Amino acid sequence: MSKRKLTQNQKRRIQSKNVKALHRHQRKEKKEVEWQDDMLSESQDGVIVTRYSIHVDVEDIHGEIFRCNLRRTLANVVVGDQVVWRKGNAQLQGVSGVIEAIKPRQNEIARPDYYDGLKVIAANIDRIIIVSAVLPTLSLNIIDRYLVICETANIPAVIVVNKADLLTELERQQVEEQLKVYQQIGYQTLILSAQSGENMEKLTALLSEGTSIFVGQSGVGKSSLINHILPNVNAQTGDISENSGLGQHTTTSSRLYHLPQGGNLIDSPGIREFGLWHLEQEQITKGYREFQYFLGTCKFRDCKHLSDPGCALREAVASGKIHSVRFDNYHRLIASLNETKSQRHFTLDS
Repeated sequence: MSKRKLTQNQKRRIQSKNVKALHRHQRKEKKEVEWQDDMLSESQDGVIVTRYSIHVDVEDIHGEIFRCNLRRTLANVVVGDQVVWRKGNAQLQGVSGVIEAIKPRQNEIARPDYYDGLKVIAANIDRIIIVSAVLPTLSLNIIDRYLVICETANIPAVIVVNKADLLTELERQQVEEQLKVYQQIGYQTLILSAQSGENMEKLTALLSEGTSIFVGQSGVGKSSLINHILPNVNAQTGDISENSGLGQHTTTSSRLYHLPQGGNLIDSPGIREFGLWHLEQEQITKGYREFQYFLGTCKFRDCKHLSDPGCALREAVASGKIHSVRFDNYHRLIASLNETKSQRHFTLDS
């Protein structure tokens, strides 16, 4: 008798259970430190620079870093959070203090998780760097997914294409033409190479103000870029899988780095899929910034922007005011959203 093949949802359930069991085991092994008030000094300000499974590293106002526990009453603490914490009078099991409270966030970037709901990745961000690469291919559809997240979170985005050293002259011209689609609607773009150093000085100049975060699929070279910008960090790099064509995950915990030229950079774990199923269709539509000029002007209020008569978006595409590539990607995202939500409802009801 042949073995029944596991579905993707079944695989995700198993993986989630394994992760939760591992976390429970880690907590049991470490016997979480219980801090009493008389063991702690006065409250002080700090910023979260690294997030682990059950601990965080907090940086004080003098730039010194301490490993801390979290109060059980706290919501999810992420890299970039401004916090109130208290240092212990002595280290307990390698832990130096406890996070007492999270200050209000300026903004946050989050991704959906099948079992934990919406999972915040980082907070208080000034700029999102969407890192893409020409290997295996440059995907404008994936770039658009990230841009929807950026627009929804109201965080400025910059599109970076890495591994330019792998391009022929003709291929480079094609990539430049693809990026014009985004330049024309106000996004900043940059073609560079962490390998050859091409245009890396432009990237470091861009990162010198505020806090930026790298997002992008695994294998696009985020860690290589960090190693070029911060050679003493030695972030792990991964190769493209020969079987799947996908990059191998190389970063295991989110981390905030201070840059020598000024500014901060957050590196988050590699994300192969950045789902949008937590968003409503209207949010995705508004996530296309060039659509804003035409929304609300369609003939029918419930226009689906497909074959509906009097659709202002389709007319804008026909007149060249909206690029057909972006319009096609939009409908792919909507179709993918509806399919994913249907699958999730079916799974929950089964």
